[in-house]
Amino acid sequence: MINEQIRDREIRLIGSNGEQLGIMSAREAMKIAQEAELDLVKIAPTAKPPVCKIIDYGKFKYEQTRKEKEARKKQKTVEIKEVRLSPNIDTNDLNTKVNNARKFLSKGNKVKVTLRFRGREMAHVQQSRHILDDFAQTLADVATVEKPAKMEGRAMSMVLTEKR
Repeated sequence: MINEQIRDREIRLIGSNGEQLGIMSAREAMKIAQEAELDLVKIAPTAKPPVCKIIDYGKFKYEQTRKEKEARKKQKTVEIKEVRLSPNIDTNDLNTKVNNARKFLSKGNKVKVTLRFRGREMAHVQQSRHILDDFAQTLADVATVEKPAKMEGRAMSMVLTEKR
């Protein structure tokens, strides 16, 4: 809330240089702000009494958006890449998938390893669990298991993350 929008009876005022000006009525604070040709901005509405500050509102908003933009720039989004396997996968195919997963992990992404079961393969779910275990074991030097292997419908999946 700024200027005339502030309807509180009394407020705690902070000057333009950051000094405490004490507790006063909102009208007095508004007069002080107008004399300084600045805006009266409520910065802590939940405090008792509410805290207002005399600042240039346009400059304040600009600084705030710049800080938010800077914070977003430093943020890194972690993607989840998926590697799909089948229960009767051959060793060379498995090695190719391991290399793909290694590449994803080195770029800082998480890897979801999914073992898809089709048709009669559903009868041999427990025998196929070793494929995921071997996959995790091969990548043990660069990855840790974040979520262990678990059945989800017709697929068994686990999530790997890069070692810190």
